[in-house]
Amino acid sequence: MSKEAFSFVIYMIHICADKWQMSPAQVYHKLCDADCIDGYLVPHYDVLHTQGSDYVAADIKEYLLNRGISL
Repeated sequence: MSKEAFSFVIYMIHICADKWQMSPAQVYHKLCDADCIDGYLVPHYDVLHTQGSDYVAADIKEYLLNRGISL
């Protein structure tokens, strides 16, 4: 994982934590349970980092819900 992708993942964890009223650790565990970091965020970093944080957070939420992860 590149430094830029790593920074993006950390940033999005904190954005989602604020939106979903969870701790960053809770969000991180949910993303790991759904393979969202290695299976979605990092491979699609080139496109996702150009989108607004609200759009990406909504996309992450949909990704988690489609994989049976509750928020």
